[in-house]
Amino acid sequence: MVKHWRVDREEKYEIVEKWFLKDLEMIDGIEADTDIPYFDMHFHKVYNMEAFSCASKYTFARTLNKLNAMYLKKDFKIVNFDDTYLNEDSMWSSSSRDFLIVMRVCFFASNLLCLSLCRFS
Repeated sequence: MVKHWRVDREEKYEIVEKWFLKDLEMIDGIEADTDIPYFDMHFHKVYNMEAFSCASKYTFARTLNKLNAMYLKKDFKIVNFDDTYLNEDSMWSSSSRDFLIVMRVCFFASNLLCLSLCRFS
């Protein structure tokens, strides 16, 4: 865990606490149906955390899940997260293949096409 603060124009970071992934038992997203940045990390005790945003909370959970799958392959619980956003293969995930961005680009392209075909007097 890193503490962050600003001194004039300079940003400072201090490592406050370290945990090992092998000791992590569960990540609890608290409420899967609500966009809140809060979550709990269960080690030998429960740590209440706050992410920068709900999106960063999901990115953090996906990253820990991938690291666990790559290196530890242990039983790792992620609860109270929306599986649609937690699963990176989902078309709604916020990875670089973001489906919503593609839809938005297509929407604007179709609008430009319609406008270019319209006659103005």
